[in-house]
Amino acid sequence: MNLFPFILTAFFFVMMLVIAGWELRRTSDVHDFFLGGRTLGAWILAFSYGTTYFSAVIFVGFAGKFGWQFGLNALWVGIGNALIGSGLAWLVLGRRTRRMTHNLHVQTMPEFFAVRYETNSMKIITALIIFIFLTPYSASVFTGLSYLFEIVFERKVSFTVVLTVISVISFIYITCGGYKAIARIDFIQGIIMFGGSLLMVYVVAKNYGGIATASTELSAKFSERIVSGEIKSPPWFILPSVVFMTSLGVWGLPQMVHKYYAIRDENEIKRGALITTIFALVIGCAAYFTGAMTHLMEPDNIPRTLLGGVNFDQLVPDLVASHLPKILLAVILLLVLSASLSTLSSLVLVSSSAITIDLYKGSINPKASNQSELMLMRIFCGIFILISYLIALFKPAWIVSLMSISWGAVAGSFLAPYLYGLFWKRTTKLGAYAGIGTGLLVSNGLYWYWFITESPADAGARAPLAASIAMIIPLIIVPAVSLITPPPKPETIQKAFG
Repeated sequence: MNLFPFILTAFFFVMMLVIAGWELRRTSDVHDFFLGGRTLGAWILAFSYGTTYFSAVIFVGFAGKFGWQFGLNALWVGIGNALIGSGLAWLVLGRRTRRMTHNLHVQTMPEFFAVRYETNSMKIITALIIFIFLTPYSASVFTGLSYLFEIVFERKVSFTVVLTVISVISFIYITCGGYKAIARIDFIQGIIMFGGSLLMVYVVAKNYGGIATASTELSAKFSERIVSGEIKSPPWFILPSVVFMTSLGVWGLPQMVHKYYAIRDENEIKRGALITTIFALVIGCAAYFTGAMTHLMEPDNIPRTLLGGVNFDQLVPDLVASHLPKILLAVILLLVLSASLSTLSSLVLVSSSAITIDLYKGSINPKASNQSELMLMRIFCGIFILISYLIALFKPAWIVSLMSISWGAVAGSFLAPYLYGLFWKRTTKLGAYAGIGTGLLVSNGLYWYWFITESPADAGARAPLAASIAMIIPLIIVPAVSLITPPPKPETIQKAFG
């Protein structure tokens, strides 16, 4: 029985490598490697979107922290992710993104900015933002996943060994198969995540008398802890900030927008929106409900930090490990593994494209051959994984903060210039620059101001607020600056909007 998690995980890894090896023979250039030839349908892309959206961070970090701090109110995060971050995002962005990227002949978000706003410098700046700030996000995924592996395997396998194996497997299957392999594996991973999430909630809740009884009891326990002062009630604005950051933030994240580029045709968009909404609703609500059920743990079993506070990163893993038999625990491990590897693959692909397509081919060597470009992209996939691996080796605390900082910097910089660039013809180059600069400065400035003047814990708790503010202010700055600066060239607008 103790070997079952090893066997199941090994089988899963072998399956991934087989699919990647199959797609290796069918990947001849960067267009195939990065976009899958723009031939993918609604089911595969919707599942790929959903599995990229949710990683180990939601199950290990977000669900534990916000389920503990907000109880059942944390479910609003999952609902917002489904309705705003998934369904509405597909309906608003999908068709226009696919159409305009075709019109402009671009493959990446930095390329979109460069052509839409007629400035190659913006491509370089945004490519560097992607590579720099998505690295800690990737490291947070590695860290959360390695924590869970340690618990499932009863710490008989060290954190470093787990981290190394996952990094090597990720490198092989991403660099061999490219996006077609990733998308097909995402579909299988999505099925595992969907079924595993429902199974996790059912089995854990059953130990407390079922979902209805568990809900009533955890609400009572949560209220008791608030009244007694054991839980310091977070400021009212933290929960809306988390909903806003994790729901609207994905509208400006390049690894999410990338999915729209690869859609086979526009008829797939409505179907994809429905599929990804249902998928996100199940995964998000299952994760945060499980996080809220940590209030039902015995006081002596609640994991603590060295300073005596609650260890949010280990709440959900400890809860699940204490209530599930080994066979089911192996399935949950596969669930989180699926979520994490899908997110990692998208982060790696988008980050390596920022260096290869946007910097090298776009600025340094425009005449690079398809083969050299493809080889370089594979090399940078490896470099990105290596850097993330080295960061994760230090076991950075508060993986939720790492993710929030990354989302705040990237989404804060990109959301407004991307949205206005898609829908408003009057958006100017200077307006876009102002939005990028404002988002980057606000997200980092607020976090480090709180870090220095108050405490790292306070800065981490307010990281979602910093990210949300960094997304909102550029939505005002971009049109304000655009209205007082010269309009774009008519031929550029005609090309972009058709």
